[in-house]
Amino acid sequence: MADHNSSTVLEIRNLTKRFGDMIAVDNVSFFLENGKLMTFVGPSGCGKTTLLRMISGLTEPTQGQIILAGEDITFLRANARDTAMVFQNYALFPHMTVSQNIGFGLQVRKKPKNEVKREVERLLELVQLQGLGNRKPQQLSGGQQQRVALARALSLNPKILLLDEPLSNLDANLRVMMREEIRKLQEHLHLSIIFVTHDQEEAMSISDILVVMNKGVVKQVGSPTEIYERPTDEFVANFVGHINFFDGTVVSLSGEKMIFRTEHGELTIKQPPLKVAPGDRLKAVVRPESIRIARPDHPADATNNIIEGRVVSNMYIGAITRYTITAGDQVIYVDEADPQYRGILQKGDNVRLVLKDAIHLLEA
Repeated sequence: MADHNSSTVLEIRNLTKRFGDMIAVDNVSFFLENGKLMTFVGPSGCGKTTLLRMISGLTEPTQGQIILAGEDITFLRANARDTAMVFQNYALFPHMTVSQNIGFGLQVRKKPKNEVKREVERLLELVQLQGLGNRKPQQLSGGQQQRVALARALSLNPKILLLDEPLSNLDANLRVMMREEIRKLQEHLHLSIIFVTHDQEEAMSISDILVVMNKGVVKQVGSPTEIYERPTDEFVANFVGHINFFDGTVVSLSGEKMIFRTEHGELTIKQPPLKVAPGDRLKAVVRPESIRIARPDHPADATNNIIEGRVVSNMYIGAITRYTITAGDQVIYVDEADPQYRGILQKGDNVRLVLKDAIHLLEA
């Protein structure tokens, strides 16, 4: 991430939360620029929800600072800080109508009735629930209840909107639709949002910035492209998408090229940004879609970076076929696009895999 500046809406400084001997969040620091959508992503128990709850004021930090729009809110009460939170179960009031739910925060702040009514109508239109203001939450679908929860949070005009696994109770198709709606709303209103999910695809598709967490520690902060293409370690590479690792040794360096020896032979690849020397042990990180399968009718047009293998299984997923291939003792995953055109290789077929020369490398 770039250095923070006057456009920073939120800054987290060395934030830690302990529950007895357990460290739930461990010395976390990052910042969020105004109008950006940031997602905390990681496995269950990694600390992402605890971190969100500290930002909201629902959980008190053990140490560190939370700075919102230049104000230290670390120990400010939840209802006194300029944030709004949407919970996993939406937390709508079942005895209130949709309009009453949306206007609740404004009434608590003692806004005039006509102003509340006007704002509720505006928000109903914004989240595409016109005409449903008199219904009770239980009369709505899951996606509609989610929209009500969003509208209620937006009614307070918060400096930052906090979403805790907001789509986890929806079916797969509705999840995709709702994350698109949230993204459109965020861009339209220039909202600053922190979104929590354990779903890697959801995190990649909705975010400007990802914060990848594990065991209370932030492993990497960056754009979805940076996280996917240039992970900083094995955990990040493994967690975001499928991955293949090839351990090897630097043999020689010449110009911009490098000879990298693996158990499958020598690869000729571009030198990495890392400072390397002959004899160094490295780990090549190769995504399944970056490997090409040379077919009899589409033979390998390269003489370098070829691995011989055999198909163990195939999984047809419409737009791609996902192959599991063995090469020696290693299992390699390959995603091949357009199976309708290419056809599907079968178990036992021998294949030649072609690796590109631009390969991300990690220190072994």
